[in-house]
Amino acid sequence: MNRLTLLQIIFLAALFPALAVGQYYSSNEYSVIGYADEASHNRVARLQERLSNGELELVYDEKHGYLASLLENLEIDPSSQMLVFSPTSLQHRLINPRTPRALYFNDDTYIGYVQNSSIIEITTVDERLGFIFYTFSNAPHPEEAFERANDACLVCHDSQGAMAGGVPTLKTLSRVYSERNMPLQNHSGNGNVEDHTPIADRWGGWYVTGRHGLQPHLGNLRLESADQLEQLDNYRSWNVETLEGYLDTDLYLRPTSDIVALMVLEHQVTVQNQITYIRFKAPAVMERRGLGLASDATTWNELPEAARLFLSGMLDELVQKLVMLNFAELSSPISGEEDYMEWFEGHGPEDSYGRSLRELDLNKSLFRYPLSYLIYTPDFDTLPAYAKDYVYQQLAAYLQGEDLYEGSSQFSIQERRLALDILAATKTEFQSYLNMNGQNLYD
Repeated sequence: MNRLTLLQIIFLAALFPALAVGQYYSSNEYSVIGYADEASHNRVARLQERLSNGELELVYDEKHGYLASLLENLEIDPSSQMLVFSPTSLQHRLINPRTPRALYFNDDTYIGYVQNSSIIEITTVDERLGFIFYTFSNAPHPEEAFERANDACLVCHDSQGAMAGGVPTLKTLSRVYSERNMPLQNHSGNGNVEDHTPIADRWGGWYVTGRHGLQPHLGNLRLESADQLEQLDNYRSWNVETLEGYLDTDLYLRPTSDIVALMVLEHQVTVQNQITYIRFKAPAVMERRGLGLASDATTWNELPEAARLFLSGMLDELVQKLVMLNFAELSSPISGEEDYMEWFEGHGPEDSYGRSLRELDLNKSLFRYPLSYLIYTPDFDTLPAYAKDYVYQQLAAYLQGEDLYEGSSQFSIQERRLALDILAATKTEFQSYLNMNGQNLYD
């Protein structure tokens, strides 16, 4: 373990004396899933194997250390860069408006880079264990290894915080900060900013670049005092194209903190947090209720009724997030980095008409079709078989036009059916859910 990580764990243990190292692992949700086991089913573990085998050597540069090489080998595009100046990280003492933390991400892995730090933070989605937290030494050294940092990270990233007992969670917060980088007002609600959060309440503590018309947001904003909160609209920034003038952009890979990447991130975290919740809570609750053997069910109907009663709620919530129910509406078109939009849209499977669930709309909504691209990820694919069976049944019914849920949708029934067409053409295991007595459900 590198020195910085060890000191941070000691500091956090002093701050929360009731939290012993490993306390999370002994809580029911963590122990049932085997969270303390080796995390070997994720992108970082696969990269570590290549490094250990001598198949690959990361490249170090004097300006950013291993950052660029890590991004390349973890298949994360630099155009996904977002900059956050809120001091909410293991490295909070190094983060301020002049030296914000840079975040980069793809569909399953997140990189955090801070100026003058000896480590790079990595979070990845393990196909068996959910979110796994690592650090990587960002100083030149002969042995390159990712250090698992769950004990320190879970103090903040457990959904119950330092009390433990929750599940691993990614955080996307929004708070108004003072010029001294102290929080003045929370806009994250009771938890995270999610894809249904109004744009006007997003990105406090973040830098934001891109076009958003007359839609207000909280990015790029710092106030002299709390007295200015009553006139918050007078201090908002609008349609910032570059962060030159806010900070030394030469210190970063790009001079931007992209608005489209931020919105994709918030949707992705919304869905992934719910998948992780199901992955942890479902087996733990079944074990507590004496239904542990039911976890092996391959279909929804194989589950006992007692299990279906409590599982349906968490699975319905996942379906609603996948179909973007209550998604935040755009009152003006948005646009961001062309490089990022091209990269994002270019990574999805297409049907025979060239349509993809990764297509961006950016006029009335973030996405063109009302179904999340995250349905293609290993994170979703490795959910219990009974859970996927239920989700697929609900998706087939909802996307063909049935109103299963309360809430608002920006999408027409025709757009829902187009999403169904795309999914059926690009995900083989879903196709059997489209037929009933030989007829297509939406014919």
